[in-house]
Amino acid sequence: MQQYDFPNRPQLDLNINTKTVSYVVVAFVLLWFASGIYIVNPEEQAVVFRFGEAVHLSESGIHYHFPRPIEKIEKEKVTQVKRLEIGFRTISLEPAPRYQKVLRESMMLTGDENIVDVELIVQYRIRDIQKYLFNVHNQSEAVRSVAESAMRQVIGTHTIDEALTEGKLEIQNEMEAQIRDVLGIYDMGIHVENVKLQAVAVPREVDAAFKDVASAREDRERLRNEAEAYRNEIIPKARGEAEQVIRGAEAYQVERIKRSQGDAERFLKVLTEYEKARDVTETRLYLETMEKILPAIQKYVVQSDGKGGILNVLQLDKQARGGTTP
Repeated sequence: MQQYDFPNRPQLDLNINTKTVSYVVVAFVLLWFASGIYIVNPEEQAVVFRFGEAVHLSESGIHYHFPRPIEKIEKEKVTQVKRLEIGFRTISLEPAPRYQKVLRESMMLTGDENIVDVELIVQYRIRDIQKYLFNVHNQSEAVRSVAESAMRQVIGTHTIDEALTEGKLEIQNEMEAQIRDVLGIYDMGIHVENVKLQAVAVPREVDAAFKDVASAREDRERLRNEAEAYRNEIIPKARGEAEQVIRGAEAYQVERIKRSQGDAERFLKVLTEYEKARDVTETRLYLETMEKILPAIQKYVVQSDGKGGILNVLQLDKQARGGTTP
């Protein structure tokens, strides 16, 4: 086989200085050891892992660990309150707040099979960083799944009227209790600070109909309040009138009894006098009766001796006025 000679081809010099290599290796080792220095901020905690096993928990300050691949660290802000939004996402807060709806999370059915749009905010912080890092993977999504599940379950046990009006606080408290219970079962090492219903509304397509329902409900409440006010006015008045009638009847009863007793006593006294002098008593009773039944007529009583002569004439009206007998 014929060989070709390339006289101008450069030759690679492989003669490397051993001392230079030593310096490079030493510098690399020093840099490797220096990479183990780490700083933990005041609001953070750090966990040191050695070959995947947690061996140390670091508080705030400057610390050292064996560099990778022997050890590695993971830091989390344990004092920071994390905010989780369900049913919406905050796009920006300045200059004006802007939000984006997430309908696959917010739309759900109530207990009376109506569709409602719910937005929820969950605030939590890390209580145990080791449990937070080890017990559950993708912690924020786990909290989101638990909160969304609790939200749908609680809303499914209430009517749409409760969700839209007076039942909001009760629903919010039930959601918070259920989220705490489930996260406690998972033992995620977090503490739920607050659960708040951001908004509860009906879908836009049926918003007008629900406004009519709300207006009718307000009219119903107004009429009910007016009826209650009328009842509160008329019932005490009727009770007062009834009490007045009862007291009048009782007074009339006492009056009639006293009058009857007086009439009875008067009759007994008249009877006693009648037993003593029957003729005189009969005449007196006759005269008193005539005076009562003929009050506006001038009356004269003529007494005779039985022989046709008039002995005395009594003018009753003068006698009644204190006059003298002619």
